[in-house]
Amino acid sequence: MSALPDAADLEALRAYDTPTICNALEVVAPHRRAFGFNRRPLIAPFPNLKPVVGFARTATIRCREPHPKGMREAGRISFAYYEHLAAAPTPTIAVVQDLDGPDIGLGAFFGEVNSAMHKGLGCAGVITDGSVRDLDTWAEGFFVLAGSIMPSHAHVHVVDIGTIVNVAGMVVSPNDVIHADRHGAVVVPADVIKAIPQAADLLARREKVIVEASRKPGFSIEQLRKAFAESSQIH
Repeated sequence: MSALPDAADLEALRAYDTPTICNALEVVAPHRRAFGFNRRPLIAPFPNLKPVVGFARTATIRCREPHPKGMREAGRISFAYYEHLAAAPTPTIAVVQDLDGPDIGLGAFFGEVNSAMHKGLGCAGVITDGSVRDLDTWAEGFFVLAGSIMPSHAHVHVVDIGTIVNVAGMVVSPNDVIHADRHGAVVVPADVIKAIPQAADLLARREKVIVEASRKPGFSIEQLRKAFAESSQIH
């Protein structure tokens, strides 16, 4: 098992947007080219927030009906979830799968209260295929990607914690490193994290040649061919 990345590794990843991280993964982990990120679109209610990077804290929820064992059991599991969220390593990102099938997103687990609690417990943000609410009173700077925005929390309760989840097609295990911004989210394998900045820099230098050529007056197919050739020589 690969060692967990340190704070400097995570901070280095925050310098890039999530599409750049996905591009870099195509270089350092090419077998992950078509998976590891959300496969269905998620909403970014606060698109100007900077990218977040953290260790996944996973959970599943239901909203359509009350917890089958009653309020006491629902409360016990909820508190166990917050303990899971606050445990090292940090910072964390909550990755929460809604299990309600055709009614997915019926009730919002995250709103004013939970965004504040999560942020206070060292969580950088949440990624969920369920719904969120209370956007006007959402914790400042707390990142979110969600499946929908809805007004009620219905019967929302935690079903399970610390399990493998699937959120919008992105399969996540506890302690996976997650990178997310307004475009979406991606799981970053721990064993390639240190190689990503170099790969991202290489791709940026290659792309710069093509972009700069494209923006020049009189850009043509011949100039494009030349730019591609020059770009391919950058290593």
